[in-house]
Amino acid sequence: MSQEIVNRVANSKLITIDLEDFYPKGERVSVDLKDWLEEGLILREKSFRDAVNNYDWEQHKNQYIALHCSSEAIVPGWAYMLLTTKLSPICQKVVIGTIETLDSLLFQEILSNLDVDAYEDKPVIIKGCAHLPIPKNAYVTLVSILQPKVKSLMYGEACSSVPLFKT
Repeated sequence: MSQEIVNRVANSKLITIDLEDFYPKGERVSVDLKDWLEEGLILREKSFRDAVNNYDWEQHKNQYIALHCSSEAIVPGWAYMLLTTKLSPICQKVVIGTIETLDSLLFQEILSNLDVDAYEDKPVIIKGCAHLPIPKNAYVTLVSILQPKVKSLMYGEACSSVPLFKT
């Protein structure tokens, strides 16, 4: 006599949130200001402006851009702002920092618009394994947004989750 196998996870009221579902599509590119500095260290306004004006900005169309300077140069704020005036009309987003900083800010924007009322008084699991580079900060942001609303919060997979919070 065999017993019917019941998938209790599929029958539960558990809601799974996978941050990969929110991952913005588009190429992420790091742009190094060092390439526009004399000897990679000195910003001379005229030559910097000339380099900026002669650069092919269209190559960054629809990309997500992280501006940074990999040298020890002291870069004035206006230099980043000047590059942003060229990039903003053609790319999806411009930030100062690393690609991880860029992704953190993208997720901050996305999660701030999340309809958390849909999770009110429900058990929620935040999926742990990701194939895309989800920043750790996105998980922290999601927890802080969900905690005031949910009944319980877990991390991982339904079959092996780590409890984080329960009312």
